[in-house]
Parts: sequence; C-alpha cells; structure tokens
Amino acid sequence: MFKSFVNAFKVKDIRKRFYYTFMMLVVIRLGSILPIPGIDTTAISAAIADFFKGTNGAFDFLSAITGGSFEKISIFALSITPYITSSIIMQLLTIAIPKLEEMQKDGEDGRKKIAEITRYVTVLLAIGESVAMAVSFNNQGYLEDGFIPLKMIMIIVTLTAGSATLMWIGERITEKGIGNGISIVLLINIVSRIPSDLGTLYEKFVKTEDNIARAILAAVIIIAVIVLMVWFTCILQDAERRIPVQYSQKIQGRKTYGGQSSNIPLKVNTAGVIPVIFASSLLQFPVVIVNFVKGTTPEWCKYLSQSYWCDPKNLKYSVGLLVYIVLIIVFAYFYTSITFNPMEISNNMKKSGGFIPGIRPGKPTTDYLNSILNSIVFIGAVGLTIVAVIPIILSGIFSANVTFFGTSIIIIVGVVLETIKKVESQMVVRSYKGFLND
Repeated sequence: MFKSFVNAFKVKDIRKRFYYTFMMLVVIRLGSILPIPGIDTTAISAAIADFFKGTNGAFDFLSAITGGSFEKISIFALSITPYITSSIIMQLLTIAIPKLEEMQKDGEDGRKKIAEITRYVTVLLAIGESVAMAVSFNNQGYLEDGFIPLKMIMIIVTLTAGSATLMWIGERITEKGIGNGISIVLLINIVSRIPSDLGTLYEKFVKTEDNIARAILAAVIIIAVIVLMVWFTCILQDAERRIPVQYSQKIQGRKTYGGQSSNIPLKVNTAGVIPVIFASSLLQFPVVIVNFVKGTTPEWCKYLSQSYWCDPKNLKYSVGLLVYIVLIIVFAYFYTSITFNPMEISNNMKKSGGFIPGIRPGKPTTDYLNSILNSIVFIGAVGLTIVAVIPIILSGIFSANVTFFGTSIIIIVGVVLETIKKVESQMVVRSYKGFLND
C-alpha cells in the first residue's frame, strides 16, 4: 500500500490532483470555524449544545456530516446537506417524471442538465434553511443589535453562499482533484469529528480505570471493535453478485462479431447508506419537532430515540430498535426498486443479442434478475443493519455516544474505497501497480 502511494506521487498529474484536493480541504476546515458576523455565536453555540443533549442523539448524524460547523454556527453551518437532499429529491423525481427520465438517458448532455437543475434546487433549499435559521436567531434574541433587515439578509446570504461554496468545491475536486468531490467534502467533515470521539472513549473507558491492566484491556477492545467494524464494512461495500452474460455471434461478410462473455455486477449493498439515513430521519423527525415546540422530551419520544435503546435498565424502549431494523430493510428494497430496473436491463440485453446462459430472453430474464436482486438486497440490508445496530447496542450498554460509528463509518469506508479506485484507475493507465493489487 505504501509503495503504491509513493508511485502515485511519482506521476505529476496525480500529484497535482492530490495537492489541489488537499488545499480545498484546508479551505473547508477554515470555513468551518469562521463565525457568521452579526450574531452572538458563543451564546447560540452553547444553546445548540444544550439542545443537542435534549434531543438525545437525534442530531448526532447532523453534527457528524457538518463537521461540527452547525454547532459553531460558522459560514459553512449548512454544510453539504442541501446538496445531498437535492440529489436524493432529483433521483426520486427522475423515476416519477418521464421528462427527467428521458433527460437522464440522453447521454452526457442530459446528465449535465440534471446536474444544473440539482444545483438550483440546492440553492433554493439552502435559502429556505437559511431563512428558518435567521428567523430563529432573531426570535431567540441572538442577534447582537436586535432585528435589522439588512443583518437578516446578510445572515441568509452568508449561510446560502457557504453551502453553495461547498457544492462548488466538491465539483472542483471532482474535476481537478482526485474525484468524488461531494463525497470527499462529506468525508472530511465526518473525519474531523473522530479525534473528539476517540477522546470521549478514552475519557470514559480508559482514563477512568485505576487498574492499568483493565485500562489496557478496554483500549484493546475499543480498537478491536473499530477494526472489525471497518473490515466488515469494507466487505459489505465491495461484495457483488456477478451474473454471466453471453452475446451471440453475428457474421457480416467475412467478419464475425459478438460471441463474447461478460457479466452484470450487482452490488450486495445496492442502496448504499441511504436506507439507514431514511430510517433514522423518519424516526427522529417527530422527536426533533417535539423538542423544537415543547423544549422537552415526552415519554413516547424515548421509544424513537436511539440513546434510550438497549439500556439494560429500560429495555422497553428497545421496541424502537425493532422498528428501526424493519425500516432499514424496507427502505433498502424501496430505494433499490427505484434505482435499478431489471426490465430495462433485460430489454437492453435482448437488443444487443445478449442472454443469461440457461435463461430465455425477455420476461424470464426479467423474472430471474428480480429474484436474484431480491436475495442480494436482503443480504445487503442485513449487513447494513449489523453495521448500524452494533454501535447502538454498545452505546446503550456502556453509555458511549460517538458519531463516527454506524452510518458515518459506512460513508467513510465507501468514499475511501471509491477514491482509491479512482486513483488506481489513473495509475493503471500509466502502467503503475494500484493500491488494491498489492
């Protein structure tokens, strides 16, 4: 791995891309600590920290993907979340609206148009969130000089511009950096929280132990759990079922075309981290709303809050965990069904003279693909559930609340693997051995 990394830096173009990406990441972290002018950031940060505690983990993922900039109310407080929301909305609309579906199938030009629409939707979402935050700041009395229209506009523009800037940085990293720009922006925010989380684990389980042997054992167990989680997530992200495809031969004049063998790679984790995000959001939405309106957590909200699950003293609240698991599996099937179309693949294979050995073209091929897909989606959903639930169980038993487990670790592993493959593909073109082939 180290040798491959050194080889990557020997290539001038790749080296420049690494440097460009690094400088963009520095800009992101600097922007995450720059306060918005005109508001009492100290008071509001303290209030948000108290609110986060009151929601009992409902905002942990938001805190992770914003890299702590939301709590600090920096110019990047909205982070890349409007773009993520916009991308999911556009992906769903592409399935629902025929014109957008045609646009997506229209090659590079169509994808560029969809990307442009996604940017506009991102800005509109950012404006809406910025207005809501500015009004909330004013109502809570966090504006330094009271309500001033120009100051409200400045806050809205600053927050919106911050989110748009992160979107622009992500696109530049994709174009001039090492690729996967938006994902890398999300990754650096999550990674920035890891030192704080590790410090929390150290303070709770290692430093508090008077017995040195027990402290060392606690540290070893923590490291082992993290390594096993990363290892399992790597397997889950890379696992795929390859369906063989044979293309029939065509004779034109004296030349023979086709007759080649190929395969359809179906990822086991076809939906990625989306089912976990959807399930968490659906459960935490009523909790967040109630906390905003009442400022307290009613008894029924404890069934929906992850911080109350798997607590040996109150196991009744763990019913919410069962609902959470069911939602992850349901959303895994739902998201896969709207992003993967077996009938379209079957028709494309038929048009190009391809067929699955032992399966007739047309409807039998579609039914076969559906049956295979249902099986691997279930396996992927179970894998996602394991990654998402283990941290919750450990947190409930040992009261250790960290943000880089579960959903965050899936994102970290997925982005790192995809980025390595991007760099590796550029190295292979230049006849260098890649990272994953050591």
